[in-house]
Amino acid sequence: MVQLLAEDIATKEVLSWKGLHLFHARFSSTSQKLRVVMGLKGLSYISHLVDLVANEHLTPYFFGINPRGRVPVLIDDGKVYIESNDIMLRLEQSFTEPKLIPEGKKDIVVAMLHEEDKLHFDLRTLTFRFMFDPSKPIKSAKDLEAYNSGSGKTVAGQPDHAADEESGFWRSYLDNGVDDASALRSAQVFRHAFDGLERALEKHDHILGDKLSLVDVAWLTDVQRLTYAGYPFAALHPKVEAWRRKLMDRTEIGVEFVLPPGVDEIVAERLGMLDKERETLVDVCFPDLRDKT
Repeated sequence: MVQLLAEDIATKEVLSWKGLHLFHARFSSTSQKLRVVMGLKGLSYISHLVDLVANEHLTPYFFGINPRGRVPVLIDDGKVYIESNDIMLRLEQSFTEPKLIPEGKKDIVVAMLHEEDKLHFDLRTLTFRFMFDPSKPIKSAKDLEAYNSGSGKTVAGQPDHAADEESGFWRSYLDNGVDDASALRSAQVFRHAFDGLERALEKHDHILGDKLSLVDVAWLTDVQRLTYAGYPFAALHPKVEAWRRKLMDRTEIGVEFVLPPGVDEIVAERLGMLDKERETLVDVCFPDLRDKT
């Protein structure tokens, strides 16, 4: 669990805040999963929306809260927590109803959340190849200089270089976009993971049994994002597709994954162009399915 120390935090005002405060972004997948959990638990919080397109997460103010420059950030009576899956575990510990970790399966949940988290850059790779036009990047080379504010700062009292990872991804994206090989590699990583979910869902309504868990919330976030990107779930993972549809039909869950106004039009335009050029996610990563989806 990543709890920042007072010495990690330059924006000192947050250390005196009372109650629950959430720094989050509308279209951030990591923010979406956390909002779902907070909604399921009926938690009230003070919302601090961060505009990622306007690079509000790259300001000195925000780096002073999270040296990694990432959303979400949860502040609970002045204690600062970062990394979405860690925050979900923290909320489960503090707010036990409804229970989102099955009895006796905490270690399994922690391990599965760790595996899901490792795929975050693969999710970003497919998002920014198939949902958005690389010729219209949301960050400039000058914007990336802001990551120097977080480079080498401390997290939990230890030197941290996650800001360098962020800068590296965006610099590569600016210079090269996302080539076919990178997209294919990320899609295959997800296919392997989804094969595992498919097997689990052959036996139960949810990944770890008959009740919803944090693992379902974490994986739903990825599955729904890739559904928007054009991943062929119905053809490759029909159990996962049925599970996704069932969860999305729950209002308190589905509402968090609606594409924001403006983003929906951008994504629709991008997908339409890729379809005409036969450059969709299916075309690039699963060409044998082109005429089957």
